[in-house]
Amino acid sequence: MAQSSPVRIAPSILAADFARLGEEVHAVAEAGADWIHVDVMDGHFVPNLTIGPGVVKALRSHCDLPFDVHLMISPVDYMLEPFADAGADIISLHPEAGPHLHRSLQTIRAMGKKSGVVLNPATPIDAIDHVMDMVDLILVMSVNPGFGGQAFIESQLDKIAALRTRIDAHVAAGGQPIDLEVDGGIDRETAPRAIAAGANVLVAGTATFRGGADAYADNIAAMRGGA
Repeated sequence: MAQSSPVRIAPSILAADFARLGEEVHAVAEAGADWIHVDVMDGHFVPNLTIGPGVVKALRSHCDLPFDVHLMISPVDYMLEPFADAGADIISLHPEAGPHLHRSLQTIRAMGKKSGVVLNPATPIDAIDHVMDMVDLILVMSVNPGFGGQAFIESQLDKIAALRTRIDAHVAAGGQPIDLEVDGGIDRETAPRAIAAGANVLVAGTATFRGGADAYADNIAAMRGGA
């Protein structure tokens, strides 16, 4: 079932020029991005090391778009408050990253932030069954997390479609709206397929930042369906 809400594009700053990160965030915001996606990796839960809350805090003055922070760290709970204080608007975590998913989501919401659950390619969708009322976003990883530039995993299209059915049923029963986000291998070819399966938020790093600042608007429009 296809989603009906407007498609949002969330460029991942993992693919930006880190020497000019503030300028890059400002440039994609001006080019039509809806959210800024921040990949936080600890070199333990995933095989890479990226940024901490200090960078998020520094970037806040460069952009007023929602900061969509994906925590690929374990244990995760001790970092929820630092990222909330730094300016994250949405904080997403993996069920495997801590012992008490429900409690972690409660913590995020108690700080006035939106909460998300991230499903790795092999994580079953029933991981969210008993926390649907606690989430504002479900993020489907269409690559294995840890680094950018990977190819889209085709099997995740069925997972996106199944989650769209569950989200629609949840909302129809009186539940809160839940965004369905996809991250990994998103480009001009895979974006329309993810949208058709039911996604309404697309994370794109390489495909957004390819070609330099003059190309960002066209890149974003193409993935949204405007080109």
